[in-house]
Amino acid sequence: CPSQYGLVFDAGSTHTSLYVYRWPAGKENGTGIISQVEACAVSGPGISSYADDPAGAGASLKPCLERAMKIVPAEQQRETPTYLGATAGMRLLREQNSTKAEQVLAEVAKAIGEYPVDFRGARILAGNEEGSFGWITVNYLLETLIKFSFAEKWEHPRDTEVLGALDLGGASTQITFQPGVTVEDKNTSVFFRLYGTNYSLYTHSYLCYGQTQALKRLMAALHQVPELLQISHPCYPKGYRENVTTADLYDSPCVPAPSTPSPATVLTVTGTGDAAACRAAIQKLFNFSCGANGTCGFNGVYQPPVRGQFFAFAGFYYTFSFLNLTNQQSLNHVNSTIQTFCNKTWTELLEAYPQDKQHLPEYCPVAIYILVMLFDGYKFNEQTWSSIHFSRQAANTDIGWTLGYMLNLTNMIPAEALERVKGHQPSLWAAAVSFIVLAIV
Repeated sequence: CPSQYGLVFDAGSTHTSLYVYRWPAGKENGTGIISQVEACAVSGPGISSYADDPAGAGASLKPCLERAMKIVPAEQQRETPTYLGATAGMRLLREQNSTKAEQVLAEVAKAIGEYPVDFRGARILAGNEEGSFGWITVNYLLETLIKFSFAEKWEHPRDTEVLGALDLGGASTQITFQPGVTVEDKNTSVFFRLYGTNYSLYTHSYLCYGQTQALKRLMAALHQVPELLQISHPCYPKGYRENVTTADLYDSPCVPAPSTPSPATVLTVTGTGDAAACRAAIQKLFNFSCGANGTCGFNGVYQPPVRGQFFAFAGFYYTFSFLNLTNQQSLNHVNSTIQTFCNKTWTELLEAYPQDKQHLPEYCPVAIYILVMLFDGYKFNEQTWSSIHFSRQAANTDIGWTLGYMLNLTNMIPAEALERVKGHQPSLWAAAVSFIVLAIV
């Protein structure tokens, strides 16, 4: 039986990947049958870094496109749907300079357009789309939406709970789950009808709370006295030193520049390896008070109490995997492992992990950042900790928004007409339209 293919570029803030998917032709409405054939990592930084060299963004994609053309048979390339979705790095560039953002998108579209594929556009995803499509990916792969039964037909699995999705990127982080209550804030609710079942989800994306931007904001917060050219950094190991230019530190809309900007200078950052001080400094990046809202995540954003099992992927997985904490270990074990790691000196770390020199200083702050976000931010607690599964893949497929995005846009998940959404206000209706592509059955 001939296969069909689909290509999706995930253009993140720090890097881009091209995913090649394959499924049996004529089986679009089944599930659990799409497999990931290839994940090609584009070399170089994310496309938002090419703001001053948009053509470079397009050129960077070509080696992965060449690789995909070797995988997809020539006679099928012209009907291979191909998409590029950009996330928070491009959202930030668009805030800074929308013209540059459009130029970058135009150049990546031009580059993809040179290949014999059915290119369907390059666009910037909204935060709630990124969260929702990640949720669809997780639940599609784990077959909580639909299953192939013994009677050889697709049916909605009884007694299965859908899973929540926790995504941590370089510039934003997303939480999406099916709450036990009606979502009170319409900006955080999405509605899907998938395989004949209604799903009302809570989703929110926090821009500037991805790990790269969080580390920058942490460094800027530690640089409180603009006149001083020294930063002592409790999250970096004792004995570690690096130089940072103020231009690099304050180049992002996420990092408010000091009120009296000093001329471009070089700051010396020195690690002090103090886990407790590190945690206190990271907590200051969030506002945990809910005000009149009652139930919130952080920064006053409405959030119902977390519920059900969660898959934590991307940055959540990579840092915990490095620390060997992805096997459902107890919270005590997780806390003591992170504490021990954060107390190691730079010399000890280099001896223990010689091959990881580039990212070594960041594992301690990111690990503590993850715990602060999960507990103080999203309000997980000792009881609900065991419901978080740190995972990179399910069914041999990377977890992220790309598969859900392709499933949605190629109508592989039959949605049903939007009758019941029409009663809502136009903004919600517009959001629903962008989410649920009409399937004419």
